[in-house]
Amino acid sequence: MNKLLSALIAAAFAAVSFSALAADAAAPAAGAEAPKAEAAKPAKKKAAKKHAAKKAMKKEEKKEEAPAK
Repeated sequence: MNKLLSALIAAAFAAVSFSALAADAAAPAAGAEAPKAEAAKPAKKKAAKKHAAKKAMKKEEKKEEAPAK
């Protein structure tokens, strides 16, 4: 029973250590991708502005059509 318990503790320690090392190795890769995500933000803002402009044009068209009825 003592050997089983010590083996389980050793396996748990190894798993935690391995996951910590894997997380540290992945951290620089995630940092390198951050500027790409920031570069995509202005494109989203432009798309939102285009969408808002289209909505405004549709509202103006509806206002122009309303008196004709």
